Parts: sequence; C-alpha cells; structure tokens
Amino acid sequence: MSRKCELTGKGPMSGHNVSHANNKTKRRFLPNLQDVTLESESLGRSFRLRISNHALRSVDHRGGLDAFLKKAKDEELSADALRIKKEIAKLAAAPAEAAAA
Repeated sequence: MSRKCELTGKGPMSGHNVSHANNKTKRRFLPNLQDVTLESESLGRSFRLRISNHALRSVDHRGGLDAFLKKAKDEELSADALRIKKEIAKLAAAPAEAAAA
C-alpha cells in the first residue's frame, strides 16, 4: 500500500533533520494518512479510502464526498476514487437526459 492520499495525491516529501550543532541528515516527511469510510449521498453507498487528514477536512468543507469529487482533478485521484467520480457523474447525467427527452 503506497503512502499516498487517494483524493489529493499528496505523498512523502524529503528534507533534513537539523541537530543543535546544525548537522543535517536526510529524512522523509510522511502525509498524515487515515483509513476512513465516506458516504456518497447520490449513490447511497459508503466507500473505504486512505486519505490525508487535510483531504478529510477539505471533504467536510466542500459538503461531502460527491461535491469534493465533482471539483477534483482526475490526475490527482487514485483509480478507486476516479471510478467513484465517474459513477457519480453517470448518475447525475441520467436524470438530466430523462428530463430532456
């Protein structure tokens, strides 16, 4: 399992540990990943995702998983998140086509 957020694409960064004597050694800054279950209102299902704490706050801020995925860029999303986004878009397009017909 990669250390990468499924919604934002945030991954490990590199930097230095700096001692009091100003010695620098390489280190990795890992994203704060959490295993969460998010509910999709339009699909009526829940999905388990491994996302960063920052992404979880963004999902809450935007008003849920559906609203977050609608605005998210495809290249940042994981394969699972992209599949969920396409399902939501497909479901949203179906009533619009029925109303137009």
